[in-house]
Amino acid sequence: MKLTIPDPSLLLLIGASGAGKSTFAGRHFRPTEVVSSDRCRGLVDDDENSMEATADAFELLHLLLEKRLARHKLTVVDATNVRREDRAKLIAIARRHHRMVNAVVFNLPERLLHERNALRPDRDFGPHVVRGHRQAIRRSLGGLRREGIRRIYTLRSQDEVDAVDIERQPLWNDRRQDRGPFDVVGDVHGCLDELLELMERLGWEVDGKGLRARHPEGRRLVLLGDLVDRGPASPQVVQLAMNLVADGVALCVPGNHDVKLLKQLNGRPVQLTHGLDRTVEQIDALPDKDAFVNAAKTFLDGLVSHYRLDDGRLVVAHAGLSEGMHGGASGAVRNFALYGETTGETDEFGLPVRWNWANEYRGQATVLYGHTPVSETQWQNRTLCLDTGCVFGGRLSALRWPERELVQVDARAVYAEPVKPLDHPASTDEPAVARDSLDLADVLGKQILTTRLASTVTLREEQTAAALEVLGRFAVEPRWLIYLPPTMAPPETMAEGPFLERPEPALREFTRAGLDAVLCEEKHMGSRAIVVLVDTDDAARRRFQGHPGEKGRVYTRTGRQFFKDAAVEDAFLGRLRNACRDADLFTRLDSDWLCFDGEILPWSAKAQSLLREQYAPIGAAARASVGRGEELLADAVARLSEAGAPSPELSDVLEAQRERRGSIAAYRTAYGRYCWPTSGLDGVKFAPFHLLAGEHSAYFDRPHLWHLDLIDDLVEAGAGFLHPTGRLRVDLNDPESRQNAVDWWLDLTESGGEGMVIKPLDFVSMGPKGLVQPGIKCRGREYLRIIYGPEYTRAENLERLRRRGLGRKRSLARREFALGVEALERFVAGDGLHKVHPLVFGVLALESEPVDPRL
Repeated sequence: MKLTIPDPSLLLLIGASGAGKSTFAGRHFRPTEVVSSDRCRGLVDDDENSMEATADAFELLHLLLEKRLARHKLTVVDATNVRREDRAKLIAIARRHHRMVNAVVFNLPERLLHERNALRPDRDFGPHVVRGHRQAIRRSLGGLRREGIRRIYTLRSQDEVDAVDIERQPLWNDRRQDRGPFDVVGDVHGCLDELLELMERLGWEVDGKGLRARHPEGRRLVLLGDLVDRGPASPQVVQLAMNLVADGVALCVPGNHDVKLLKQLNGRPVQLTHGLDRTVEQIDALPDKDAFVNAAKTFLDGLVSHYRLDDGRLVVAHAGLSEGMHGGASGAVRNFALYGETTGETDEFGLPVRWNWANEYRGQATVLYGHTPVSETQWQNRTLCLDTGCVFGGRLSALRWPERELVQVDARAVYAEPVKPLDHPASTDEPAVARDSLDLADVLGKQILTTRLASTVTLREEQTAAALEVLGRFAVEPRWLIYLPPTMAPPETMAEGPFLERPEPALREFTRAGLDAVLCEEKHMGSRAIVVLVDTDDAARRRFQGHPGEKGRVYTRTGRQFFKDAAVEDAFLGRLRNACRDADLFTRLDSDWLCFDGEILPWSAKAQSLLREQYAPIGAAARASVGRGEELLADAVARLSEAGAPSPELSDVLEAQRERRGSIAAYRTAYGRYCWPTSGLDGVKFAPFHLLAGEHSAYFDRPHLWHLDLIDDLVEAGAGFLHPTGRLRVDLNDPESRQNAVDWWLDLTESGGEGMVIKPLDFVSMGPKGLVQPGIKCRGREYLRIIYGPEYTRAENLERLRRRGLGRKRSLARREFALGVEALERFVAGDGLHKVHPLVFGVLALESEPVDPRL
């Protein structure tokens, strides 16, 4: 006997004690799929037969059932389940999670049950218990379907139990195995000409009659419903959809207009409004009306409310679908997918006010939908509305998946007038997008963050608390905080010689990682800055919930406002925006906003307090004390020499003092190279070296030379304000090329430069052990004097510093890089702050690890 069980769903095993439910469950289902009342008694009381633990056991059972159904898991409840009130609690949980309920009833002979229980010493109860179970089952059999149980399988003998073969059946909406690629099209509403034009633009080959089509690359069309009403050719659109679905090259979900048409075709009373009257007239004019009506009824009646596609990464539904309903099978799911959800209020046009479910969406899957026409598509929390009002004179829109490329065609006419203007704002004082808010629960406590590059990154509770304290008190407005850069690891420390750091160990490390070439970039001695720049007010509003006149933000690597003076920041962003326009960067990248990573020079522009309170006092005090000490020592040595009693020991002390004076002078010279006077933006330069992201892409898939070549054009356009970044490509298999890198580093550092950063050619490189270090900084000998102190070059100091531990710093660099990449990729993908900020917070949280800040 074959029992077909939908997966996921809730399966109730109903039977008296001794019916063999646990044996049946163990034979046909994984142990993790079975939630047993006896097992729950054992978990709470160490005794699976403890009747005193029943209440606690079922509380645990209900909790486990909640969690499993919420995670789309087939769950089998192994309990007697003979009483209606007990089943009602389980069915209510399934309904909350929109899961189908099915049952296997073990209606076995009473004599067999008594014989089995007699063989089990743990079943210490009289025959009246089994008799009561069987009576309850007989009373229930006729009403199980009315309780909400969809499929009921009754087994009346052990032979039937032994003959059972379980077949798991995916729900009709479960097409996760279909990975596309897809072309997802918004509401057509009878606009056949526009649909055919859009398909041709998407690369589809349409036959001369416009009734069939195929894509040479095997793409599939997904229609988001509302095929009919208001437009000039509703029957022809339905016919094309039927043919494409029948040919296996398209999927279609129903829209509310399609469902209303089906009711009309079935003879049910409906009002011929909102364009249905026009559709009925078009159908009546068909020469083969009866054949069309019969085919359309079958087609529309068979449409599934929504689909989960591409391993669950994509969900398509006419009016959208909240996360808990994905993959659900209930009337509530179908209603939401068809009509969305309203607040119960009406607006000034007499239309229902719809609940903005997308603003609160927190799911991992991307949801594509239509239903509510908008003038412009706008990503919001991994959701996108593709109804751009073609029938109202707007456009017909499609999204290519997984490319996430938007393709649109203009309407050829205004076929109907909308009741209210598209995107009618609720208030002219607020941005048209719904504001995304950050819940503290998203970032507090222990966090396990999933990233594409480093699997998971775990943050301890104390780390997230520290990050929230910093960002809560000092950070820029969260809506601009979409990325924080990672720390950067130094190379392995030199084992001998006058240097702590040189390029050779870094080159060897990248060679061991399997790379053939790397890129050496000049390291600027400035202050790290992330710049988020918008080209238009619309970009500020649409992507950053901004207001007219906002050009973006400039912030530090810890998320703080870079410029204290808002006017200076505005001027900085204005200059950078002009340079981007002059270099045609916005057009070339097809983006009205950009995110840069770079250095703002000079170092003193940001580090005035550090210079004033640390470096300058140390230099001045050391110079004064050493100078005075040298004078006294020189006088003492001269006096002893004149007296004919020279002291070699004192002369050695004097020489050491002179060396100290030289080290202090070198120290003052070192940090002085990176300081010059500025006033406002006068004297300030920006050296961008990464173009991180734009509207359609996070540019981590582009090689570093692509970034630098674009930035060269930008620097040329912003001459005087923008600073170039020198670079050198190094062939790791060529000894001469490697030596050129070392020589270039020596020239840079001996002429006063900080050093260089050595990176893989690709922005992201994976090696045999996973993510390769994204960059290794190699700093010059004199720059390290600023970091480690004036006299770090003394032999005894160098020996101590050679023992510095680098392991934790290297691990931090990789983990922070993975978090930053994930954060920006999620933002570009349209995720809200609740998806982006935990990763941004994670970068700062990792910075609280106890690592030597000089590394």
